[in-house]
Amino acid sequence: MKLLILAALLALSACSSDSESNTETCAPGLILNPISGECVPPGNANNENNANNANNANNVNNANNANNANNTNNTNNLQPDLGSDMNGVADMPDEKDMAADMPPQGPFRRFVAIGDVGTGSPTQIKVGQSIGTVCNALGGCDFGLLLGDNVYDSGVDSVNDARFTNFFVVPYGHLSFPFYVVLGNHDLGGDGLGLDLDFNKANYQIDYSQQNQQWKMPARHYQVDQDALWLVGLNTTDVFFDQADNQKADVLNWLSNAPNDRWKIAFGHHPYISNGRHGNAGEYEGLPFVPIANGQAVKEFMDDTVCGKFDMYICGHDHNRQDLVATCGTEFIVSGAGAKTTDLEGRGNTAHFERDTEGFLLIEATRTTLKVQFYDEDGVLEHTRMLTR
Repeated sequence: MKLLILAALLALSACSSDSESNTETCAPGLILNPISGECVPPGNANNENNANNANNANNVNNANNANNANNTNNTNNLQPDLGSDMNGVADMPDEKDMAADMPPQGPFRRFVAIGDVGTGSPTQIKVGQSIGTVCNALGGCDFGLLLGDNVYDSGVDSVNDARFTNFFVVPYGHLSFPFYVVLGNHDLGGDGLGLDLDFNKANYQIDYSQQNQQWKMPARHYQVDQDALWLVGLNTTDVFFDQADNQKADVLNWLSNAPNDRWKIAFGHHPYISNGRHGNAGEYEGLPFVPIANGQAVKEFMDDTVCGKFDMYICGHDHNRQDLVATCGTEFIVSGAGAKTTDLEGRGNTAHFERDTEGFLLIEATRTTLKVQFYDEDGVLEHTRMLTR
């Protein structure tokens, strides 16, 4: 087994290219984030009322407190509205139309999702500013999802690592909502191999939740009830190395008790299907015959745990944006272009929309509708699609 892991890591390598203390006063040119207590550059969406609403909605549940419901496959009733575009890309309404055509009725959540952002680059900061601008224009966002590879190239070295500030607080500290965070392979060390001599890499990011209330990672995998949505954050690097038996058991147990009156969304780092460089699980990097590296364990986990059980799976890993046609009873979204991009290579998956340019995903949800939207790095709407159930 060790030889197989070593061979897989070599194949992957060949294919892959101190937190500031809280203060009530800030230096000139900085503002105080009401969630994290950090002094950050001003942003367009620093709305304290939205921050309070986000905190009120921030309810991370344990398996024992999930609502009683059966494990019903709601995905059979998904009805995608593809608009008038023959390629599955809907018409492009302006932001005023977007805000008006889905008035919140009952539980409503608006959230963003970005992955592979941990660079501290000008592009990451620009995308963060555009998220603030768009959320503010739409009336505020409730939370964000951070889809792994939060800190390149090998994660952080302690809970006080300055990269938390440079790679998270600076780009997103001005936003008035929290982020639910999952781990990527780079977060766990080895320059992206996902293995490191420092076995506490994951714990540093989990423990950072206690220092910055805008960063939410209670465990390596966890569930969150957001009223209109029920979400599960996955640690897909453990899955990749076929070390996820406990995670699989937890997720299936959570599903058996999950609320049945809202969307079920899983989010993680590695894709099940993707038209990017990494590609489809079981054939990662175009290496279907290389054990471990091919992502066969990810495919099997998704087949057993996600397909037909969750309405949607959102991931990163490939540095582009994809709204893929549903397969195995589940919708699959890739949003890994929050800071940099890699090419779309074509892996045989039909897409409603795909771009290898920077940007972010924004979703508006009621208990019966999901509006999927992709924006570019300038905050320009490029794609929208409605799901109903």
